[in-house]
Amino acid sequence: MTEALPRFEDILELVASYNPDADEDLLRRAYVYSAMAHKGQVRVSGEPYLVHPLEVARILGEMHLDEIAIATGLLHDLLEDTWVSEEELEARFGEHITGLVKALTKITTMEQSYAAREAAQAENVRRMLLASIVDLRVILVKLADRLHNMRTLSFLPEERRRRIAAETLEIYAPIAHRLGMGQIKAELEDLAFMYQHPEEHRRLTEELKQREETAAKLIAEIRTTIGKVLEENSIQAEVRGRIKHLHSIWSKVQRQGIELERVYDFLAFRIIVDTVPHCYAALGLIHQLWRPVPGRIKDYIAMPKPNAYQSLHTSVIGPEGQPFEVQIRTREMDAIAERGIAAHWLYKEGEGSSHDAERVAWLRGLVEGHQENPREFLNSLKLDLYPEEVYTFTPKGEVFAFVRGATPIDFAYHVHTEVGNHCVGARVNGRLVPLRTPLANGDIVEILTSSSQVPSRDWLEIAVTARAKNKIRGWLARGEKEHAVEAGRRLLDRECRKLGVAAKELRENGRMAQLASDHGFGKEEDMMAAVGFGRLSVRDLLAPFVRTRPAQPAPVPKGRAALTEAPVITVKGQSDLLTYRAQCCNPLPGDEIVGYVTRGRGVAVHATQCPNVRKLLFTPDREVAVEWGGETGAFAVPIAVGFEDRPGMLAALSQAASGEDANIRSCQLNTHEDQLGTADLVIDVNGRRHLERVLAVLRRIPGVTTVEAGFSSQGRRLRAL
Repeated sequence: MTEALPRFEDILELVASYNPDADEDLLRRAYVYSAMAHKGQVRVSGEPYLVHPLEVARILGEMHLDEIAIATGLLHDLLEDTWVSEEELEARFGEHITGLVKALTKITTMEQSYAAREAAQAENVRRMLLASIVDLRVILVKLADRLHNMRTLSFLPEERRRRIAAETLEIYAPIAHRLGMGQIKAELEDLAFMYQHPEEHRRLTEELKQREETAAKLIAEIRTTIGKVLEENSIQAEVRGRIKHLHSIWSKVQRQGIELERVYDFLAFRIIVDTVPHCYAALGLIHQLWRPVPGRIKDYIAMPKPNAYQSLHTSVIGPEGQPFEVQIRTREMDAIAERGIAAHWLYKEGEGSSHDAERVAWLRGLVEGHQENPREFLNSLKLDLYPEEVYTFTPKGEVFAFVRGATPIDFAYHVHTEVGNHCVGARVNGRLVPLRTPLANGDIVEILTSSSQVPSRDWLEIAVTARAKNKIRGWLARGEKEHAVEAGRRLLDRECRKLGVAAKELRENGRMAQLASDHGFGKEEDMMAAVGFGRLSVRDLLAPFVRTRPAQPAPVPKGRAALTEAPVITVKGQSDLLTYRAQCCNPLPGDEIVGYVTRGRGVAVHATQCPNVRKLLFTPDREVAVEWGGETGAFAVPIAVGFEDRPGMLAALSQAASGEDANIRSCQLNTHEDQLGTADLVIDVNGRRHLERVLAVLRRIPGVTTVEAGFSSQGRRLRAL
């Protein structure tokens, strides 16, 4: 306690330096309460746990945030790591601060599987972003928390270091970038780079150390030259020079596929002036001093980035042929570039700037749609967090920024949901183009609509942004739910007839509403949709209305569901759901599998490597976890055999299969004029290894030319007839 007190006093002095009217009493109470709750706790490093919330508070102070944010930083781990309850915290610090702390409290998962960790990670990020829409301080405190954790990451085991570093690079550094917080983004990237790619980090650090002395002299020389020419032209400026961040240099090496020795433009200079006209004047003077690199002049003052970043960028060939980058901006632009939203945030004047409103809209776009599938959510999040931006225009001159590769579909949904839903075409620069055309910088886009047009599933392959994909999925889900409700009602009526339950009586006296409530559904339609999608078993639903009777053997389903003689595939967490192997890939025991809920036909089971899985899982809410059961079964697998036409071939095929304990269910033999033939067999096997043995023994038969799983084209044609 006594050792931490001076550090807390330093935080108070820091806050007072930019906010003399801050509520010092609130900060002291938060500090004392945090110290009491964390008493006796130590971090993995061995230092008292209280050091962490104090460091988080100090980082928030360096961002110049208010006392609410800093108090939240001091208290942010209480609900997750101490005995303090939500009610206790609210009684002491009120509903507002408690809400912020609650939003920062991670959900836990007892499962150690990758899927469980991924789901927990997605839910934690989603909750944080949802809370940030209401109060941006949530995400600012989280970034400060992550920054201090990254600074002390060396004390964790290597596996955890790599996982946390990867998460930081994929999620938190890009969030800092999109909020315009350049300083925090750069430090997070450099720290994550050190732990995720330690060898590359070591090599790059050594390389830059060898150049350090030369670089220092060059920086001093260039700064002097720039300062002198600006002074001669009556431009007051501050000139800074530095070596670029390690992660920035490494990213360039990866992006361009070059060796470290070939990275020459590792120097960057920043010129800070008083006014915008001085920015353009300084740019002209720099180009008079050194030759600019073509294509590297960027005007982010006239066209700011979506994160409100403004600056002039140019690259020039300096003394002795050394290229370097120059950024020119005003003092206000520099503050925004370094601290982003914290430089002019919502809480200083009681209302936000237009840039703040844009950031809130961006955050809302990240989480709208509320995908249930964690993989889909994280993929959409990573895509939208760190795009290479493309700037496009409406016919009225409004500027829209998109991730590179975005199409007119993305543009349409950015304008308005209804414009997207009824989009039939687009004119880009006055010319009609297909909807899948990638947009380019400077394109003027006009969207054409029709009241009869509605989204199709193909649009999910065309759209790039998370907003567009979520809107399309939402439209498709509503239509699919209506079909699922109808299918559910049909399944219910059919099962009622089988079990002798009066369907008419079931729908009277509010029984269906009660059933829905008993199974956790708010409305009868939701329950029927779950039945239609195969998530809820009709037999489980009707169990309370069925009299006890002797168990009857389950009928063998027809068609594709009849490929096994034993129920060897089960849906995790569900009972009595019909499953069948998809014919496109015919998965067998030993294959990794995934289930896809169909309307009224149960769960189609695919091999995870099946090329159709990607298209099917465009609706992630219909993906279910399936597994091979303990019982073994006979699986009917089609096999196409090509052979030289000779006597006894059929007997040889039969003998080879029976020698591997494989039963031939059916055989369609065809011979051709070229003395070649094909045999389409359906053979029972008990798994992937058994099938491989059967295929191997068939290939060894003299005269056999080809053996493949699946029917030949002739066999498929005969079955189609």
